Amino acid sequence: MATKIVILSLMFFLTLATSIEASKYQFQNLKETNMMFYMQDWETGVNATATPVAGIPHKRWWILGFGTIFATDDKLTVAIERNSSEVGRAHGIYVNSALDGSDLHLLMSLVFTNKKYNGSTLEIQGADRFYQKYREVSVVSGTGIFRLARGYATLETVYLDIPNSNAIIRWNVTVFHY
Repeated sequence: MATKIVILSLMFFLTLATSIEASKYQFQNLKETNMMFYMQDWETGVNATATPVAGIPHKRWWILGFGTIFATDDKLTVAIERNSSEVGRAHGIYVNSALDGSDLHLLMSLVFTNKKYNGSTLEIQGADRFYQKYREVSVVSGTGIFRLARGYATLETVYLDIPNSNAIIRWNVTVFHY
């Protein structure tokens, strides 16, 4: 019995040591990429990029309405101006997921169209508590240059027009990838 315990303990520690070494190697080879851009989120006006697609029956479907789901194809730009150069598009959905209307849940792909990252994507998921000055969402994966990416994005609303449901959000993204 004691021999079995010693053998099992030895196997456990050997497996643990091998796993730790493999993890060190894995993370040493990761590249870090930092980027900043602006998401132009326009629900109204010329060239709207977000629209409500579902919500609670007989209630107003809008950004502050619990249960409202939006489809989005927002432009990602290098500067705050709506007509500045495009670096990509934010395709996906966001859902107002707080009873008091104060929280969006983001599920989107950032699809890059600029020369440096063209065709690559980052997959975003997380809570956007848009009344807070700074919010953080997760980068849960990616494709192309960002294959298997992990990281986070800090969001800051730099322009907000609640009556018309229009906003400009600054994204500071940090990703670790191969």
